[in-house]
Amino acid sequence: MKKAEEFFTPEERERIRAAVAEAEGGTSGEIATMVVDASDSYREAEILGAVLLSGLLAVVAAVAIHHVTIWSYIPLVILLYFPSRYLFRLVPPLKLPFAGRRRVAEAVRERAVRAFYEQGLYRTRQETGILVFISLLEHKVWILGDRGINERIDPRFWQELAARLAQGLREGRACEALCAVVAGCGAELSRHFPRRADDLNELRDEILTERPIP
Repeated sequence: MKKAEEFFTPEERERIRAAVAEAEGGTSGEIATMVVDASDSYREAEILGAVLLSGLLAVVAAVAIHHVTIWSYIPLVILLYFPSRYLFRLVPPLKLPFAGRRRVAEAVRERAVRAFYEQGLYRTRQETGILVFISLLEHKVWILGDRGINERIDPRFWQELAARLAQGLREGRACEALCAVVAGCGAELSRHFPRRADDLNELRDEILTERPIP
């Protein structure tokens, strides 16, 4: 799985930056895009997966050596637990089935909300900041609008755009889909928040990333 810093090529990053700048050209709204490796470390899923995998491998090993007793099984589980956990840490997508859909969706939502505040989107003059948030491990997208936006635009509109972007990610059209969603955000914002004569660019147009979760 590609890391957030490498997910988009330099050329794609420039396309995204230009799409944001163009979308903001007709509105006083501010659009930020962000991509992260994962929204959570899912430690509990890592532990659960390692316990179950080491238990299964211990059964296989005990049968193979024809020594299926509690005294051989438990030491084998303990012995195999650590390499099993290392495997889950090395291959993060293995954690997701053990985390569950609800836990994953909640983790992405919470991480998107935290990013909204960490990146200062709540500080725009008219409360018109929007964050398009992509979490690569989960292949999920959240689009968050500030209070001024949510008072005028139905949240279902952002959910539809997020679903479109998530589909683009799954189909390998991440840059194209993100640029299209940014354009959609700009078009809707321009209807409700037209550009003002004294408008300033309050947020960076470049796509944002972060350090991976340990």
